[in-house]
Amino acid sequence: MADKKAFPLRISAEVYAAVQRLADAELRSVNVQMEVLLREALKRRGVDVRGEEK
Repeated sequence: MADKKAFPLRISAEVYAAVQRLADAELRSVNVQMEVLLREALKRRGVDVRGEEK
């Protein structure tokens, strides 16, 4: 299993609510939904999560 890193995150209530709605619609937890969104954003910017940049 992959290592997980816990850290505090401060976001606006509006952004949290939007992520919660999306997570609910996709049957995910907010935590998993945040990771999915971060991975998608990194991919769009050409950043490989494994540490290799394009």
